[in-house]
Amino acid sequence: MLKSVAAFGALLLATFLMMVGAGLASALVPLRAAAEGWSSGSIAWIGTVYALAFTAGCILVPILVARVGHIRVFAALQTSLACLLLLLALAPHPLAWMLFRGACGLGMVGGYMVIESWINERTDNTNRGTVFSAYMIVSMVGIASGQFLLPLGDIAGDRLFMASALAFGLALMPVMLSVAPAPRPLEQVRIDPRALFRRSPAAAVGCFVAGVIFGNWGYFGPLYGKAAGLGTAGIATMLTAAMVGGVLFQYPFGRLSDRIDRRYVMGIAGAIGVAVSVAMIIAAPRTPIGVVVGTFGFGTVLFTIYSLSVAHANDQARPGEFVQVSGGLLIVYGVGNMIGPQLGGRLMDRLGPEGFFVAMAMMYAIYGGYALWRSTRKAALPPERRPDFTPVAPMSMRGQAPAEPAAGGR
Repeated sequence: MLKSVAAFGALLLATFLMMVGAGLASALVPLRAAAEGWSSGSIAWIGTVYALAFTAGCILVPILVARVGHIRVFAALQTSLACLLLLLALAPHPLAWMLFRGACGLGMVGGYMVIESWINERTDNTNRGTVFSAYMIVSMVGIASGQFLLPLGDIAGDRLFMASALAFGLALMPVMLSVAPAPRPLEQVRIDPRALFRRSPAAAVGCFVAGVIFGNWGYFGPLYGKAAGLGTAGIATMLTAAMVGGVLFQYPFGRLSDRIDRRYVMGIAGAIGVAVSVAMIIAAPRTPIGVVVGTFGFGTVLFTIYSLSVAHANDQARPGEFVQVSGGLLIVYGVGNMIGPQLGGRLMDRLGPEGFFVAMAMMYAIYGGYALWRSTRKAALPPERRPDFTPVAPMSMRGQAPAEPAAGGR
């Protein structure tokens, strides 16, 4: 296993550095915007434009790669990300940040797609799962590392933006110096969200709701921590606690969904999300330990609902449709991601910090309730006809990997 992972050392190092920059920026941007005195509506629009550019990048980046190749696209996008972070520090104005932070969305999805397609092409069915698992672990460690840089600088200053830009710049080096051959151009597929909804409505609605939830979490999670009285170290710990909860519970949820109807497990995840959100609304914790424990519980399903939805969609997909299905789900997720900051911002404006979890409770209720309702409308496939559950991050284009079961197997 270690030999398989070591062969991708350069790409994993680039991933780690890129995610350090992304993790720091994702926590820093909303906190700095709030420190500037901008309204929740302005902060929400920054998140919405980022999600719009991220979603558009899923379509545009393969075209760019086909024209100039993976390495040049990766270099251009990482350089752009570094410059954009510096521009955020130089131009603290809501409209400027919508433009600059929005462009970051295109750069980030391009980085993911280039690295993941590279890994995908250099692996086969014997080691793909191992290497992608290592990739996800490195990504999460990188994000957490970036978040824990927050206490080392002043939110109102420029150094944290410089640190994020530096991480993106350093991510260039392992890729530019790698001797591995560049992969073939990214596959461009026809994406039809309406056909996806007809084929697997529970998965389509699930990915949309997951997008709303992640959009709210990404921009208003740090602001919830700030409103609850946490300092920068406490906010970084809170964000990481949610991630740790997700990592620990992906496998149990996945194993359970391989044994019973996945929609039942989606319903369970939705119920847990509602229960934790309601508990956070009622308890209204204002101490670091209370907030961290609550967000750990919240994270147990936060990072699972997307994977369950993708797995259910793959259950319904015909052979050869896995890439198309994954691409369609990511577009649906992106649309939800645009709405998430708008919903969270408005509810926090009206209800205070607990409005954040009111939005979450609503979305988890829709997620779990719709999945359970769909389970009464159509019978599930037997376990032997379903591909095994694979943890998937919403940021990932993991669907490029052929995940089709062997004939007669799972």
